[in-house]
Amino acid sequence: MDTTRREFVSQAAMAAAVATLPSAARAQTAEWYDRPMRWAQVAFVEDDPGNYSPQFWFDYFKRTHCDAACLSAGGCIAFYPTKIPLHYRSKFLGDSDPFGEMVAGCRKLGMNVIARTDPHAVHQDVYDSHPDWIAVDAQGNKRRHWAMPELWVTCALGPYNFDFMTAVTREIVTKYKVDGIFSNRWSGSGMCYCEHCQKNFRDFSGLELPRTPTPRDPARKQYIVWHQKRLFDLWKVWDAEIKAINPHAGYIANAGGGALSELDMKMIGELAPTLFADRQARRGLMPPWENGKNGKEYRSTMGRKAVGGIFSVGLEEPYRWKDSVQSGDEIRLWVADGIAQGLRPWFTKFNAKPIDKRWLPVVEELYSWHYKNEKYLRNEKSLARVAMVYSQQTAHYYGGEHARAKVEDPALGFYQALVEARIPFEMVHDGLLDAAHVDQYRTLILPNIAALSTAQCEQLRAFVKRGGSLVATYETSLYDEWGAPRADFGLSDLFGVSAAGGVEGPMQNSYLNLEKDPGTGEFHPLLRGFEDAPRIINGANRVKVKSTGKAGYSPLTLVPSYPDLPMEEVYARVPRTDIPGVYARQTGGGRVVYFPCDIDRTFWEVLDVDHAKLLKNAVLWASNEEQPLQVSGPGVLDVSVWMQKSSMTIHLVNLTNPMMMKGPVREIIPAPAQKVRVRMPEGRRVTGAKLLVAGGGAAGRPMGNVMEFSIPGIGLHEVIAIDFA
Repeated sequence: MDTTRREFVSQAAMAAAVATLPSAARAQTAEWYDRPMRWAQVAFVEDDPGNYSPQFWFDYFKRTHCDAACLSAGGCIAFYPTKIPLHYRSKFLGDSDPFGEMVAGCRKLGMNVIARTDPHAVHQDVYDSHPDWIAVDAQGNKRRHWAMPELWVTCALGPYNFDFMTAVTREIVTKYKVDGIFSNRWSGSGMCYCEHCQKNFRDFSGLELPRTPTPRDPARKQYIVWHQKRLFDLWKVWDAEIKAINPHAGYIANAGGGALSELDMKMIGELAPTLFADRQARRGLMPPWENGKNGKEYRSTMGRKAVGGIFSVGLEEPYRWKDSVQSGDEIRLWVADGIAQGLRPWFTKFNAKPIDKRWLPVVEELYSWHYKNEKYLRNEKSLARVAMVYSQQTAHYYGGEHARAKVEDPALGFYQALVEARIPFEMVHDGLLDAAHVDQYRTLILPNIAALSTAQCEQLRAFVKRGGSLVATYETSLYDEWGAPRADFGLSDLFGVSAAGGVEGPMQNSYLNLEKDPGTGEFHPLLRGFEDAPRIINGANRVKVKSTGKAGYSPLTLVPSYPDLPMEEVYARVPRTDIPGVYARQTGGGRVVYFPCDIDRTFWEVLDVDHAKLLKNAVLWASNEEQPLQVSGPGVLDVSVWMQKSSMTIHLVNLTNPMMMKGPVREIIPAPAQKVRVRMPEGRRVTGAKLLVAGGGAAGRPMGNVMEFSIPGIGLHEVIAIDFA
């Protein structure tokens, strides 16, 4: 931390400079973080200074009603006349100040402005002066940049960030009085073995840096803890430096997300005044509802703090076509799903000299609609009664290098099933299972949440005792919070089963028989819609379990694997067993459904319609109440229901498209007429309803405490806005 501090402009000198700023420039509003609804980002490239039109952007910001901007300032390249040694200036900068010019223009438009920094790469002079600032690979080699070999990759956890970038941050905030600093690629570019990381980790843990990714390695476990602590320490250092100059500004990390995120979302939710979900577009086999998933994951720990959804106007495939342009309808679909799930749109454009301008009218159309209907988009509360839990500790300590397959895929499968079922739902972080965070929900879904602490299991037990319900799959609670296997499920009493000897799988050609209740001769509600089916396919893997109580009726029973080749041998050796394929029981004040197989992960892999139906039925039976929103009609819709200050909105995003599971969308294919049934909040009197996309009134038919609407059709997105007295 003491490395060549004499090179940097002192904090005292920086703070003194603030006094010379006009009072209007110093006056800031502490509550600004919740004000912006539409964000713009212009990310400079090195040859932008002198070669782009600032007025073009100011005119566009005005037409699109942008109320905040993120502008490139420094780090890898400075786009202002920096005085800090080794802070590389754009070679096109000359005497100009493009960052300052853009800040001034945005201020005239009444916009909030945050500065973007990127500290992940440096030029040769930094390497020559401070080789210890450079990241080192596992073989001991200094790391050249993978895309631009003349640059060097920096270590995020050592003096470069803690000292040098702190000085850069101080200079930017002092000189331009921005509302915050937003850092991209600030947390590192893979594991570093430099001298600082080795010493700091050894001082923290007494161990050497891990050489294996397995979460069972004690050094790996300690590294995960240390790595997070080091980054949060850096976050706090930068935030303190910013607030010492401008108390109403702060550090805003480009960080966060779901189970696979490297930083603890619970801690992020406590530190961040606002946050931005940097999932810019679809790539590979990614459905458009993934943008809405981003919103739910971030909001699970951010609460009512504003969350922006960063979207790129270009493609986000591995080939990095940064000057590309997506199809207009692909942009529209991605953004609409984010808005429907609570994200505030943020467009990002790399290169301030737009080459292909086809995206400009698309974003203008989206932002103009958003501006017109802003009061219906300032959401205060989701009315969903179902929530899906996600677990970073399960990903880190149970999944490890296989976390995507073992942890994320079950969640994606259950998510897809809920979208198809049109059940409004939220996400819950497993670090926030207390009553204050979960009692708004009737049902919690645990998609292979394998690693749970004893305290977390107690929280879930208490939730059920208070009347809540659970739907869980596979190895949920079979490991402690550090990924160490338990002798039995932590939630054995709720599931009604005990572990009985490991996992079987992958299972070839295994099935589940559908069973009628011998007492009533009827199928269980879990099997609704299967009345004409004798059996369905099983999950690919299952935990061996045994019942802990009196063996009773199970709606599904196991058909063990049997040969699938040669074809002459394809017949069940054991066509019927009494081994349950699901455990559904009333317990405490709620209901619990436990699937010992990985039905959710298998569904994501094969998308079998029977699995989708079974997962839907499990949630509806466990909830044992009418959902707050029911939508019927053909097609695939992502739905949500929100309360605002004096209104409620129902979002219907039309995903019905042959390119739903592999973009980009070529065209929007309208969904036909839909019937919408929505439960009204208690004590609120409806004064009117309208359609925010099609326009005009929405004729609602009141039926007790619900209203029914007939929507003639949906292009991309429809919003029913209901006003209250």
